[in-house]
Amino acid sequence: MNTTRTLLGAFSACLFAATAAVAQTEIKFGHVGEPGSLFAQSADEFAKRANAKLGSKAKVVVYGSSQLGGDKELVQKLKLGTVDIALPSTVMSSEADLFGVFEMPYLVKDRKHMGRIEKDVFWPMIAPAAEKKGLKVIAVWENGYRHITNNKRPINTPEDLKGIKLRVPEGKWRVKMFQTYGANPSPMKFSEVFTALQTGVMDGQENPFTQITSAKFQEVQKFISLTGHVYTPAYATVGAKKWATLPPDVRKILEDTAKETQAYVYQVAEKAETELLGTITAAGVKSNVPNKDAFVAASKPVYEEFAKEVAGSKAVIDKAIALGK
Repeated sequence: MNTTRTLLGAFSACLFAATAAVAQTEIKFGHVGEPGSLFAQSADEFAKRANAKLGSKAKVVVYGSSQLGGDKELVQKLKLGTVDIALPSTVMSSEADLFGVFEMPYLVKDRKHMGRIEKDVFWPMIAPAAEKKGLKVIAVWENGYRHITNNKRPINTPEDLKGIKLRVPEGKWRVKMFQTYGANPSPMKFSEVFTALQTGVMDGQENPFTQITSAKFQEVQKFISLTGHVYTPAYATVGAKKWATLPPDVRKILEDTAKETQAYVYQVAEKAETELLGTITAAGVKSNVPNKDAFVAASKPVYEEFAKEVAGSKAVIDKAIALGK
């Protein structure tokens, strides 16, 4: 009898453990970065740290390489609640117009400047615009400084972009910027870019070094021009409705860990800036340093149009610029 009770007790304990394991909440984290990209490293580090704190309460599972969709699809899935966390960047300017401030060329001088912008501009003035669209940013990470690659010629001035078919992300201000410079920009999912470059559907693209190398664009491009035309943050973002259904302690762990992970993201990004250009040029890609003054001068109409079209944007831009002085 005692043996039977012992066996039944052991069976019940195993059944309870198995049920608890099955019931553990999965926090789906989707992003478009390829393995080795800054997005992938950032999301994986966040998941590792968060899961160590969450224990059996929940588990963050990362789905990279656009497995859960491109940026636009991921943002929509956040709103629907079928994805819990995503890492949008440029696409946020299509969701809430004020995010377009980070599409303004040569606005962010360096990461220290970005830190001041985050504190005094992003959280009080821009983040609330996302919440009105059903999205909540829980931390600001990084996509990085963007440079132009192409198969036609070195880009020294905006005039050199004339006629070049350039893939850009799904955000209207990047399109307007490159139209102003004279290129033929086309929004396209990141997952489709390699084939478009390989087949000549696109002549070039623009991205940070980590995105270029992890997607192996250096294998299908001849030139890289170090324009550094835009610094793009990346936003650890959740859907407001689904977020509200998570237990408060789980939300706190995720939000605190996301903010804490920023220091790691910046460290990895800074290191990549000094290392990855060598990876690109070692593949036979020719690099050049363009005339940035010419690009800055050509960018003025973009700022003017943005200030005119987006309500409240002039105050945001003026504040961000002032913080760089």
